[in-house]
Amino acid sequence: MAELSFYVGVIGNVISVLLFLSPVETFWKIVKRRSTEKYECLPYICTLMGSSLWTYYGIVTPGEYLVSTVNGFGVLAESIYVLIFLFFVPKPKFLKTVALVLALNVIFPVITIVGTRTAFGYAKTRSNSMGFICAALNIIMYGSPLSAIKTVVTTRSVKYMPFLLSFFLFLNGAIWAVYALLLHDVFLLVPNGMGFVLGTIQLLIYAFYRNAKPNIVDEEEALAPSQPLLS
Repeated sequence: MAELSFYVGVIGNVISVLLFLSPVETFWKIVKRRSTEKYECLPYICTLMGSSLWTYYGIVTPGEYLVSTVNGFGVLAESIYVLIFLFFVPKPKFLKTVALVLALNVIFPVITIVGTRTAFGYAKTRSNSMGFICAALNIIMYGSPLSAIKTVVTTRSVKYMPFLLSFFLFLNGAIWAVYALLLHDVFLLVPNGMGFVLGTIQLLIYAFYRNAKPNIVDEEEALAPSQPLLS
């Protein structure tokens, strides 16, 4: 069973790396167009926050080194995405986005890590508290791409709901849920099980609107220079 969980964890690491790399095409478009257009930053901010804390959870929890290694890579990848987003975000939304990044990617992780180390003296208790917090944040991470649904429904276009991100969130939730079952780790099982469900919902929405006739008016408004490009 331990050997099986190791191989499943390795597969999970590969899929997680692909998940972290899936936005590369999106950010290449942002760099080429020098604008974030209607793309949402929230999924990447939430993923960076979650990756940071899962890295710490893997470090303080015996036997969870596969969790810490892949999330360490995630911290690096998501940091790059967030920095690119900040560089190209429209000026009216810049300060709001910076405040969100500071709150969720700096202040909250520092308070959480320092708080758990100060409040809990036993390593097991500290690990469990971090697991509970990471599980809650993982649910937010899996659900964050749903913030693009309003744009998808309004424009009847999946242009601003990247398929690869939704697909790898679905796949990532599925494989890590299996890994959690093998290790009997409820902190990994609950959020990744929900991630599998939320990823399925996102894929269904993508499939429904993939061939829909776009709402031209809303598409034009979304791309109009005079309109805020980040909602």
